[in-house]
Amino acid sequence: MKHLIRSLCLVALATLSAGAMAQWQWVDKDGRKVFSDTAPPPSVPDKSILKRPGGLKAAPVLNREDTTDAAPTSGAIAVQPTASAPKISGVDKDLAEKKKKADQEEAAKRKAEEDKVAKTKADNCARAKQAKAGLDSGIRLSRINKQGEREILDDAARAAESQRIQTIMDSDCK
Repeated sequence: MKHLIRSLCLVALATLSAGAMAQWQWVDKDGRKVFSDTAPPPSVPDKSILKRPGGLKAAPVLNREDTTDAAPTSGAIAVQPTASAPKISGVDKDLAEKKKKADQEEAAKRKAEEDKVAKTKADNCARAKQAKAGLDSGIRLSRINKQGEREILDDAARAAESQRIQTIMDSDCK
């Protein structure tokens, strides 16, 4: 009885492992056999595919000239690619659309950032021109120091401020 149970378990295990066997078998460009559950890459010619899904072995496909002279043997079955085999075009449309969308979003972000910088520069330019006009007018100007006291700008401070404003205008007013 134990012997019968063991043999049934072995048969069950053998049956389960048969379903896990690779469905595709082909010879790669280096001459090595490749076993896989996915179709071979498009670079593998049909003559190098040894086994396809469903257990059918691929027979060498004869040229039109060969079909007139020789008939295929009874054991050879010419297998056409099945509908279940994926058709690989080399370009993933979804991936290409996502990449295009990401590029457009990146370009939009870059454009928005450039617009923001340009607006800031234009604003700084307008403020610098207004400050320069105030300094050049000759009117007495004052500012608040660190202690919170008002101090009047003397000629040296006025010249330094004028030079600072001029550098801002040179960089932002282009």
